Amino acid sequence: MNLSDILAKCDHTLLAQDATWAEIKGICDDSMKYHTASVCIPASFVKQAKEYVGENLAICTVIGFPNGYATTAAKCFMASDAVDNGADEVDMVINIGWAKEGRWNDITAEIAAIKAACKGKLLKVIIETCLLTDEEKVQLCKCVSDSGADYIKTSTGFSKAGATFADVELFAKHVAPHVKIKAAGGISSLEDAEKFLTLGASRLGTSRIVKIAKGLENDGTY
Repeated sequence: MNLSDILAKCDHTLLAQDATWAEIKGICDDSMKYHTASVCIPASFVKQAKEYVGENLAICTVIGFPNGYATTAAKCFMASDAVDNGADEVDMVINIGWAKEGRWNDITAEIAAIKAACKGKLLKVIIETCLLTDEEKVQLCKCVSDSGADYIKTSTGFSKAGATFADVELFAKHVAPHVKIKAAGGISSLEDAEKFLTLGASRLGTSRIVKIAKGLENDGTY
């Protein structure tokens, strides 16, 4: 797998609390140059970023992030607002407390409601794998599959750990065929990126692959 193929699967991500427009604009420029799948940015920058990139780049944002415990109504509003501002993709966080309580029907219903609020745009569902047992992850694969969402995603990158190979393998065994997989959090090398893709991920949430590409370009090897 060559570097261009890996970059095309990356959601080039900047979700730091202190991110500025200058930094957001910079990752948009990098994403357009290196042809990533999207940029993943805070919702407050979506309208400005979409006006800047036009149809040259997909804009992804996050809702209910990073904790997931906002109300369903609040999450639906955030999703609808993001799409109205120009978001092409929405990454939401489930209510992890509900998962701990086994409220699978409530989780499925919430995801379905947020999917409807996305008005046809892609919805990726972050389940925060580092806080879950394998049994809970399997149940959530079913919730995401039944909800109509487009992707299941491992992590926010803001909790105790990020994506693991084992979690992506588990997802691949238990999600419905229409559900794709996004690995995110701690993906720091081309080797790891390629392995996640080989195991079944279709997207990678990371900022480091573009940084690697820029370094290789500076060295004259890309």
